[in-house]
Amino acid sequence: MKVLIATDKPFAKIAVDGIRKEVEAAGFELALLEKYTEKQQLLDAVADADAIIIRSDIIDAEVIAAAKQLKIVVRAGAGYDNVNLDAATKAGVCVMNTPGQNSNAVAELVFGLLVYAVRNFYNGTSGTELKGKKLGIHAYGNVGRNVARIAKGFGMEVYAYDMYCRDEDIKAEGVEPTCSVKTLYQTCDIISVHIPATAETKQSINAELLEMLPSKAIMVNTARKEVIHEADMVKFMESHPDFKYITDILPANHAEMLEKFPNRYFSTPKKMGAQTAEANINAGIAAAQQIIDFIKNGNEKFRVNK
Repeated sequence: MKVLIATDKPFAKIAVDGIRKEVEAAGFELALLEKYTEKQQLLDAVADADAIIIRSDIIDAEVIAAAKQLKIVVRAGAGYDNVNLDAATKAGVCVMNTPGQNSNAVAELVFGLLVYAVRNFYNGTSGTELKGKKLGIHAYGNVGRNVARIAKGFGMEVYAYDMYCRDEDIKAEGVEPTCSVKTLYQTCDIISVHIPATAETKQSINAELLEMLPSKAIMVNTARKEVIHEADMVKFMESHPDFKYITDILPANHAEMLEKFPNRYFSTPKKMGAQTAEANINAGIAAAQQIIDFIKNGNEKFRVNK
């Protein structure tokens, strides 16, 4: 049984060592494809793989077709929009993610970005504090819960909206649920976005929703760039000179945003949410353990395709 780690952005060595230990202890073989530069290298590497561990790597229909022995793909992280789920299902391939393993890392990044924003990007001018501000968490999953935990330490009022999470469960954690996403945006000074990129959510943060925000609002997006209607965001920032947008997902219109809003917009050069040693290790080892459990025991707990 061959497990392939296919990572354009490699895991840390300590994470690879941990994955290798899990895989080999199970009696499987581990293969590495790191820092590959052409898709053909990936196509060649998957040809005899029974399982694949990836990060942000693209597993499309062509890759799945080339992997004749493939049984399972695990995305080491929460998001899995880089995997063609339909093609995987048709080929009888199980796709999983590793929810929760990167959650604290992403949540801490939210506050790194927020402090940077409220202190005016450290430009020497007087900023504001997070204490007492109303924070709205858009999707109350693993990351959202960690964001709430940290926000309480800053002395913030925490609100959340999640159509799949019961109000009583949100209240039980000391967070105030809102009845709709519009109410969340109307209520809060700061919005932290954690929705996945799906057919329903892509470009859902649009002019209508943005116009609900109060003056001097801040939005931090550590989810997916596709959930933002980027043209509407530009228009909103043009007409609302006190609004700030910060993200760790480089928008398609980054150059335009930077030129027009240099003191109110910031993006990291690449996705940074899971870029910690701890998250790297946790997600990689979880991926290996899930593969082993699936192959040996048929456990599909974290399956994301039908």
